[in-house]
Amino acid sequence: MAKKVAVVAVGGNSLIHDSKHQTVHDQYLAASETMKHIAEMIVKGWDVIITHGNGPQVGFVLARSEYSRGILHEIPLDSCGADTQGAIGYNFQMALGNEFKRRNIKKSAVTVVTQVLVDKNDPSFKKPSKPIGQFYSYEEAQIRKEKDGWDIMEDAGRGWRRVVASPDPKEIIELSAIKTLIDAGVVVVGVGGGGIPVIRDEKGDLKGTSAVIDKDLASSLLATLINADLLLISTAVEKVCLNFGKPDQKSLDRITVAEAKKYIKDGHFKPGSMLPKINAIVKFLEKGGKQALITDPAHIPQALDGKTGTWIIP
Repeated sequence: MAKKVAVVAVGGNSLIHDSKHQTVHDQYLAASETMKHIAEMIVKGWDVIITHGNGPQVGFVLARSEYSRGILHEIPLDSCGADTQGAIGYNFQMALGNEFKRRNIKKSAVTVVTQVLVDKNDPSFKKPSKPIGQFYSYEEAQIRKEKDGWDIMEDAGRGWRRVVASPDPKEIIELSAIKTLIDAGVVVVGVGGGGIPVIRDEKGDLKGTSAVIDKDLASSLLATLINADLLLISTAVEKVCLNFGKPDQKSLDRITVAEAKKYIKDGHFKPGSMLPKINAIVKFLEKGGKQALITDPAHIPQALDGKTGTWIIP
C-alpha cells in the first residue's frame, strides 16, 4: 500500500485547557490526549508530520524573562520560539512513544527544531498583528502597552493580547531533513510555532528576527513542499461553522475552495480564530493540495473515516 502522508497542525492553546491547568505537567497530559488520536491515525496507515502552535508557551517564556529583568539576560523572541519548539516537541515525543509502547507500534518520533525563512522587508514588520502570550483584560493590556511598548489587540472575543510581526513563510530550512525522516517512517514534530523566523543578511547568512510566523501558513507551506496527501488542522471545534455562536449557526461538512473564499469574503471567519486556518488551507489546495480537514483532536479518527469534521477540497 502506498504511503499516505499528512501534516497535522495542533493548536498551542489546545495544550492549555484553562487558567488552572497551565503547568508543564498539565500541558503534557493535554498533549497525551491529542497524541492518542494521532496514534490512531497512524494505525490507519498515515505517516504523520505534526506541527503545532506555541503562542501561550512563548508568552510564558517572555514573562519569565521580564520578571527576571535586571538579574538575567532577556530572551529574544526567536530564541523563545526555539525553546518552545524543543519543549513541546519533547512532550509530543514522550506521549507518542508511550502510546506506541501501549499499542506495540514499532515507530519512533523525533522533533526537528525548524528555522523558516521570511522576507526582511515583509510589510508585517511595520504593522504587527500576530497574537502571542496570555490573554489580558483591556486595562492590563493598556498598562503593558504604556509600560513596555507592546502593540496590543483584541483576540476573537477572548481578551487582549500582545501582537508582533507575522511575516509570510518563504522557505523551510530543514526541509530535506524532515523529508528524509518521514521517508524512513519516523513521526516528525516540526515547524513548531510556525518555525523560528530567520532572515538572510547581506552575506546570505541566516539571522534570527523578532517575529512569529502563523503556524497554519507554515504548515500549509510544509504540506505543499512535501506534496502531502492531507493537511489536517486540529482545533477547538468538531466542524467549521457559518454564523458561529449565533442562533442560525450552521456546521459545514464539505466545501470547495470557491465556497471557502466566498465565506471568507462574507466575513464568516474571525481573524484570530478560524480565518487563518481557512486561508492556509485555501493556499495549500490552490498550490496543488489534494484535500484538507478541520476538526478537534478527539474526532480525528472518526473524521478520517468521513463521519465528521469539515473537509475542504479543490
